[in-house]
This record gives sequence, C-alpha cells and structure tokens, in this order.
Amino acid sequence: MAEANKERIFDEFVELVSVPCHTLKERQVFELLQQKLKDLGFVTQEDDAGKELGGECGNLWGWLPGNKVGAKRVLLTAHMDCVEPCEGIKVVKKDGKILSDGTTILGSDDKSGVVAILEAVRMLQETKAEHGDIQVLFTIAEEGGVNGSRCMDKSLLHADVGYALDSEGHPGEIVTAAPGQDRVHFKVHGKTAHGGLAPEKGINAILVAAKALAGVEKYARIDEETTCNIGVIHGGLATNIVPDLVEIQSDVRSRNLDKLAAQRDYLVNTVTAGVVANGGKVDVEIIHKYQPFDLSHDSDVVTLALESCKANGFTPDVTVTGGGSDANFINAYGVPCVILGTGMSEVHTVDEFILEEDLYNSVLMVYGILQAAAK
Repeated sequence: MAEANKERIFDEFVELVSVPCHTLKERQVFELLQQKLKDLGFVTQEDDAGKELGGECGNLWGWLPGNKVGAKRVLLTAHMDCVEPCEGIKVVKKDGKILSDGTTILGSDDKSGVVAILEAVRMLQETKAEHGDIQVLFTIAEEGGVNGSRCMDKSLLHADVGYALDSEGHPGEIVTAAPGQDRVHFKVHGKTAHGGLAPEKGINAILVAAKALAGVEKYARIDEETTCNIGVIHGGLATNIVPDLVEIQSDVRSRNLDKLAAQRDYLVNTVTAGVVANGGKVDVEIIHKYQPFDLSHDSDVVTLALESCKANGFTPDVTVTGGGSDANFINAYGVPCVILGTGMSEVHTVDEFILEEDLYNSVLMVYGILQAAAK
C-alpha cells in the first residue's frame, strides 16, 4: 500500500487556504495553482468563464500526457473559490483535526480536493507508476450556483471518466447521483397606498404573498429524491406604505426530471392561484440551473473508484446527494463524473474542520484511481 507524504500534504494545504479566494476573485490562487501544474509537467489553459461571469479569471485547465497506451483518460476537478469569511485563515491542529482559529472558515471546501489532486500526481511521478492521460480542472465560482462549471469551455473536456473532489463524506465515499435544480422567482404585485390615511385603497402584497404561500402544502422533503424550499422573501418600503411588491425566491430539486417538473409546476400553479384569489398579480421566472445525473454502479467511473478503495483499505460508500456541484455540468457535457468525499466537515461555517487522516487519505484515493485507470 502506498504511503502519502503527510508533511508535504499538510504544508501545501496551509499554503493554499492562506491565499484569499473570494468567488469571482480567484486570480491569486489561479496563478499559484497554474505554476504548480506547470511544475508537474502539465500544459495549462485558461478559459473564458471569468469574462462571462465578470470575474478576475477563468477556469484553470491542465493536461498531462500518459505513459501507458490504452489507459483510461481521467479528469480530476475541484473548485478554487470559498465562501466567506475566507481571508486571513489561520490553520490550527488539534486532536487529529485541522481547523481554523474560529474567526474564518477553514477552506477544506475545496482545498482538500485541490491538494489531493496535486499530491496524487506527485506520487505517480515519484513512484514512476504507469498512468493514462490526466486532465485537471480547477473551477471558479462554484459557490453560489456552480457557475464556473456552467460557463466552462466544454470543448476542452477530453476524458473517459471524471472525479469531482467536493463532498463531506470520508475518503471512500462515491456519490453516483445528484439532483437537477430549477429556481422559481415570483414577483407578487399589489397596489400601493398610504398605510394610515387610506390603507383600504391599497392591496397589500405582503399579505397576498403570505396567503398564497400558506396554500403550498407540498414543500421541504417531497420524497427520497425530490425537495422544495422557499428560501428568500422580501418587500415593502415603510410601515406607513401599503407594499405593492414582494419577491419570493425558491428552488426545486429532484434526481428525476419528471418529478422536478411536477413539483415546480405545482409550486408555480399554487402560488399563482393564491395570489390571484387574494386580489394580486404575479410574474413568474423559472431558471433551470442544472441537470441531474445518475450513474450505474457498474460503470467504469465507479469501478475505478471501488478498485482504489480496495487497494487502500477504505470502506466504500456508494451513495447519492441532494446538492449540486461541478459534477452536474461535467456529466451534462458528456464525461461521466462522480463526486468523491474528502472528509470536509461543518463546511460554510467557522466551525469547519477536516480530520488529518482524511486529508491524507484523499490523496491515496486519487492515486489509487489513477493507478487503476492504467490497468
């Protein structure tokens, strides 16, 4: 069984999380990772996703030719940005955990995935192991809507199988299915009036919206693969003004496209009927965010991951998720891609941490996949 260079892995993790990486402001970490890929022999390229999104840089691509004829081409991907607060991160080790000092996030989401990719390639080169072509994709703007992968130059994808290192499970977790998502934005219109002098002349959009939402009986967990959430509501200007506009933002998710459409239509029809019944008008905008994916357990992309688990003594956990990731778009663009757990925990909070063992084992998981792809 291969051994990871724990000191080097930890040091690189600290180096990477110390670099500010706000969403759409990833240029500094982009340049650092680009140099690291070049040092490993990759040919690199930047796409135009940043221009489309108004960011500092695009997605970072890297290609490393294989040394084994007939080996499978492997795509490895992780995202460069982090949620806030992600500047001035101070890393602490305590009782086998790696965490921040409590004033910021840690950044294991997703620098644990980035480190695993870089170090696994180093291990391949140091052991002189055979491998196929390796493609690396470090994306921008994953947080807040997986926009970097949505805007990627899909013509640059040249892989047989893909692995997105971006899940909370321990190394050995293999996520084979994820939902698609539709966002539904309602604009509920009433009629403005003075709240003290003539409220009877107005139509209160807040109350109209509230009554309409009260009619939504199917929400939260719909079934094992479908959810619905009302996430944002805002409106009104002052207590002495009858509000004439309320905006409601929601999302519907399902791993089944028919169920996704059915729940979305139910939400739209229920809210619309409720608004009209209470004297208001409504505009509805539906934004399809991404497609679901569901990969067979006997597909090559899963089989290679299971071989790595066996080689490294990891307990495999083949599972599904309720969230979206870069893997949704990679699958939609033609490369079968699962999500791998790296052990990140309590993500998007200042309590975020990762076990040292998981950080090191994520490297071995990727290394094992690259070896299995060459057999």
